[in-house]
Amino acid sequence: MKKFTEEHEWVEVNGELATIGITSHAAQELGDMTFVELPDVGTEFAQGDVLSVVESVKAASDVYSPLSGTVRESNSKLEENPEIINASPEEDGWICKLSNFNPDELIPLMTEGEYADFIV
Repeated sequence: MKKFTEEHEWVEVNGELATIGITSHAAQELGDMTFVELPDVGTEFAQGDVLSVVESVKAASDVYSPLSGTVRESNSKLEENPEIINASPEEDGWICKLSNFNPDELIPLMTEGEYADFIV
């Protein structure tokens, strides 16, 4: 199940891990990625905290955590190749994976259809 935020993040829960990234729409709006600041493994975030920063040729943008949780893994491939986000923002371009998240925080987030309506 993939859910979306008004700040253009996505989260996909698979078992006990929640994978987080920015949406295709956000990646397209930002343009070519030049740098991604990844969160450290073991860092705890509350829902809405700044999780990461992505920089592009156009702007730098905060990435907010759609869920509270603990960083279990960061996508280290983005350190050398931030453009992965442009090529595959909702698959290979994920930013981090959280554990110990609260599934109830998913409830108010948008479905794919709701997000599609939101960005029109």
